[in-house]
Amino acid sequence: MSMIVSAIGQGLIWAMLGLGLYLSFRILNFPDMTVEGTFPLGAAVAVTGISTGMNPVVAALLAAGAGALAGLVTGLLYTKGQIPILLAGILTMTAVYSVNLRIMGQANRSLLGVKTIFNGNCLKHLPENFPTVVVGLAIAVVMVLALAYFLQTELGQAFIATGDNPKMAQSMGINTHNMTILGLMLSNALIAFGGALVAQNNGFADVNMGVGIIVVALASIIIGEVVFVEEVTLTERLITVVIGSILYRFVLVLVLALGLNANNLNLFSAIILGLALLLPKLRKFFHFDRILLGRRAD
Repeated sequence: MSMIVSAIGQGLIWAMLGLGLYLSFRILNFPDMTVEGTFPLGAAVAVTGISTGMNPVVAALLAAGAGALAGLVTGLLYTKGQIPILLAGILTMTAVYSVNLRIMGQANRSLLGVKTIFNGNCLKHLPENFPTVVVGLAIAVVMVLALAYFLQTELGQAFIATGDNPKMAQSMGINTHNMTILGLMLSNALIAFGGALVAQNNGFADVNMGVGIIVVALASIIIGEVVFVEEVTLTERLITVVIGSILYRFVLVLVLALGLNANNLNLFSAIILGLALLLPKLRKFFHFDRILLGRRAD
């Protein structure tokens, strides 16, 4: 039971990564590598701030601001500097590694014995792992509602149009460069915020905690899309990202329960993502989609 509750809690707080990458990868159609730098950046800013007496919530918001600045740099490199998408992200990611070392003053930093957002006085009476679920669920609901509202505004629609068809968006008077920069700032702010939450939950920050993190974020998106194959609204799609993140955590729990080495988690994550990406092709190959549609018609 404890492992199940832990998986749900972890899935909820890691869902921030999926939501952040969904903005850039799916809506903006921008394969952003900056995320592998902004995730530990958020963790570094939050842990350093909390260690110096800062309120954990304020530290997490400050981490989101730092992530937005990293997204701004990538956006400017791509739009103003005309640097290719992947290279712009890699340049920022590489630079942020040194920034993280500067912020923490060392390769890792602990929050042992320090108050965080997950061990406040109002959460102490809850059973083990339940504080993570409560805080994670509250944050996930707020973020999904906020993103759903934003994407329905005029600015949000301009952002979506930029990702769908940049040339058409330009013909409608939309400044696609500004929309790209805005999208990268929002995306990396969410991912850095997720890094701050994960660091507070784990009790430490490490400069290398962003390695392979883009695979984790993509897994949340792809698993959600594979499980919910029907046509859904954009708001519902955001919810599937959160659900996909939880399902991904359940898979990792199952992997560990089978006694497999925890050092191979990145390998398992890549395999899980690969299988999730292949599943639609396998469905068509084995005609599973036709079988399901036939059953629904009956």
